[in-house]
Amino acid sequence: MFAPTKAPWISPGAVIHEPDAPVDEMMASFARSIADRGFSVAGCVRLGDETVDLASGLPIGRDAEAAAARCLRAAMRDDADLAVIGGFEAFRRAATSLTAEVGQGVSQGMPVLTTIADGSVQHWHDFVGTGCALIPPAMRGLWRWWGPERLYRDLALGVAADEVRQIVIGPRWLMVEGPAGAGLAYLPRNARDLIGRLPEFRKMSLKHLAEFSGSWDPLEMALGVAAINAHYNRFDLAGEMGNGVQTFRDEAGRVVVIGAFPGLSEILPNPQVIETDPRPGEYPTIAMDTLLPGCAAAVVASSSLVNRNLPRILRLAQGARIALVGPVTPLTSRLYAYGLDILGGLLIRDPKGLAEAIRAGALPREFGRFGQYLHLRRADAAATRPRRITGPLR
Repeated sequence: MFAPTKAPWISPGAVIHEPDAPVDEMMASFARSIADRGFSVAGCVRLGDETVDLASGLPIGRDAEAAAARCLRAAMRDDADLAVIGGFEAFRRAATSLTAEVGQGVSQGMPVLTTIADGSVQHWHDFVGTGCALIPPAMRGLWRWWGPERLYRDLALGVAADEVRQIVIGPRWLMVEGPAGAGLAYLPRNARDLIGRLPEFRKMSLKHLAEFSGSWDPLEMALGVAAINAHYNRFDLAGEMGNGVQTFRDEAGRVVVIGAFPGLSEILPNPQVIETDPRPGEYPTIAMDTLLPGCAAAVVASSSLVNRNLPRILRLAQGARIALVGPVTPLTSRLYAYGLDILGGLLIRDPKGLAEAIRAGALPREFGRFGQYLHLRRADAAATRPRRITGPLR
């Protein structure tokens, strides 16, 4: 007897393709990329003459529809982060047999990825409605469907279970130090509650602290982001000097800057600046909905990571070149897949000195005395080519 499922809601997306296009290879490659980051992935796709179980990497026969039903049931039972079912008809029959309800949007249901030939789109709409996604047959399209809302968990999954050497809380900023690096986050409000829990936090691993980045409590969120940065912004990390904003100096189209910073006018000519408290010539935050779509490039302050505006910004600025800059930026290539091209952040060299400055109420312009600003650039040739699946997903 099958165990009852845990997730009766699914949120499907379909890769629309030419009838003979090898889209299952691409979906297997995407599934492996997701699994390699630590997410749980289940499902099956057709590779050659065999249907392959994505969780084990093993062939599971030629009856694609029976295999799809088993794999989707297992994915729902185990509450997988992603299920992949090759072929719309196999997906439709599997979902129908499990009486799975279709939800729309990233917050409703388990993401399920399938495929449909472009001549059968009406069958897709008849089954799931008009709100679920049709995805272009490209790796970038798959990542857009997956969504920047998942980047917080992605970052936390990559953090090691290392010891926490110190947590420093000042009136405006906090710092977390691990064995290989130190990270910062600004405090969105008074940290009295956070200070009272310091003995509890100091017993946790860096990975455990990083998981607070999924919290809706602003202070816990800040602690989680600082722990993430303590893992990725390693003392020995190599990068190019500066924050990378000068890359957009000769951009022909509109450049939008969210969060002004010193020296901006010397680096970028005529940027459209969005600020929480705008000065003359600047725009309020609500202008993001108007200015970001269609812009050529966007420079985003790293504070957007702590206040949870970053996913929305990435959605609005899809197709633009985007830089995330500031002392809170995690310097990791994991962020490239979510639409970021340049990452400019602070590499702390003197955590002891910075700890004292934070306790004394130092401002970001003083942080450079205790480290250096570096930036990483996304390579033009991104890793978007499909890889044939050769083993189980981890």
